Amino acid sequence: MDFELCEDHLLFQRMLRGFVAKEIEPYASEWDKTHEFPFETIAKMAELGFFAVHFPEEYGGSGDEITLAIAAEEISRGSGGLGTVFLASVGLAMYPITLFGNHSQKSDYISRVIDGKLSAFGLTETSAGSDVAAISTSYVKKDNHYVLNGNKIFITNGAEADFFTVFATKDRSLGYKGISAFIVEKSSPGFSIGKIEEKMGLHPSSTTELVFDDCQVPAENLISDEGMGFKIALSAIDASRVCVAAQALGIAQAAYEAAVKYAKERTQFGAALARLQAIQWMIADMATELDAARLLTYRAAWQTMKEGHPPVQQTAMAKLYASEAANRVCHKSLQIFGGYGYTKDFPMERYVRDQRITEIYEGTSEMQRWTIARQILGVK
Repeated sequence: MDFELCEDHLLFQRMLRGFVAKEIEPYASEWDKTHEFPFETIAKMAELGFFAVHFPEEYGGSGDEITLAIAAEEISRGSGGLGTVFLASVGLAMYPITLFGNHSQKSDYISRVIDGKLSAFGLTETSAGSDVAAISTSYVKKDNHYVLNGNKIFITNGAEADFFTVFATKDRSLGYKGISAFIVEKSSPGFSIGKIEEKMGLHPSSTTELVFDDCQVPAENLISDEGMGFKIALSAIDASRVCVAAQALGIAQAAYEAAVKYAKERTQFGAALARLQAIQWMIADMATELDAARLLTYRAAWQTMKEGHPPVQQTAMAKLYASEAANRVCHKSLQIFGGYGYTKDFPMERYVRDQRITEIYEGTSEMQRWTIARQILGVK
């Protein structure tokens, strides 16, 4: 049993940490305040090959699932919002294509993302979130194309994405068997961006509505076969859980490091906060939770590599524990900062806001518990 990263992973981690310290951390607070989308930083990340992590080598990719987890953690440690932009594009939105797409689709769309073009995952609707089979966005086939009608909501990268992986149903009466997956270009006739959401956190990342009004999609943009959409969507979400776990870990690590530094510098009752037992116990708890979350997260990434697909129970455990541990770490870190942590003069309140979504998207904590229990009990 070897719990250490290999030399290649350590080298990548060191390089990425240097980039985050120089190109992300100094700007994260300003991005949060202005809601500015960091196009220039994304272009630099693409130039350095960060968008190639975990894609197949035959399509220009490099690294593996552990490399992707490292990227998710380190980028999110610098900016949770940028971490979401990165993971939604490289991970969630692209898993349908990398796992189920044909050679032509992989060649085209993977190369675009590696070059820094952004993608988005179009699944959630007003009445369909955790219940994937309840989607109502519809499609019909006409000649050599499909026509989509409906709306999607809460779509990460919606305003900036170059293309989208979108799920629609042929007939709602068919349930999950009627769902198919499509690649929709931003320039597609009948496609538009609707409402842009105002969110609690992740401000550099756009979250939007997608509108399909007789949207025309070429037949060759169908992913796999008709009726495969439900399986494709769940497989993408399963695969993305490790990314969200690593993102939560990165945000929590940033909060923890800030709290430790502040505890050493801040003086109360004639001594540094770090000398007080109440503070020491909080720091000990945070360090332990971070270590446990990191072990679960990287074990799940390693198992995904080993087995060739994401192990459902282990990825759900990683996301559940890491996201909720991040909540507890951010809470304790803010307590250590006291009133200062509640102001925007320090990044602590941003960590608290950014962390909260990790317990919700790509499956709420309640959905993770349900998934874990079904795996243990054999309930279908």
